[in-house]
Amino acid sequence: QVQLVESGGGLVQAGGSLRLSCAASGRTFSSNAMGWFRQAPGKEREFVAALDWSGGRPKYADSVKGRFTISRDNAKNMVYLQMNSLKPEDTAVYACAANPKPFSSGSSYPNDYHYWGQGTQVTVSS
Repeated sequence: QVQLVESGGGLVQAGGSLRLSCAASGRTFSSNAMGWFRQAPGKEREFVAALDWSGGRPKYADSVKGRFTISRDNAKNMVYLQMNSLKPEDTAVYACAANPKPFSSGSSYPNDYHYWGQGTQVTVSS
């Protein structure tokens, strides 16, 4: 059974940092694009960042560009999201996702991703 499990969320003050991790099990995603999305209460799911299968060509939402960094370790089947200079508006449940197509590029469209984690809560206080 394929699983994506996020960790690393929590409560942090504005200006602080968190590093989210996404552990994949059940199959390897070393040849697949991976992405991070977030959803705040009462809002639509929002694209955050994505990385193609090789770890190159990162893509970011304008709202996080320059503050967040997506990376991956294919040997460990892990994806990370380093979040710096956090703002209260970053508060949301963050979920990682995997594109089922091999050698895929990072995408900002949720429909391009087939596998999803349950998410981890990130709360940024002002």
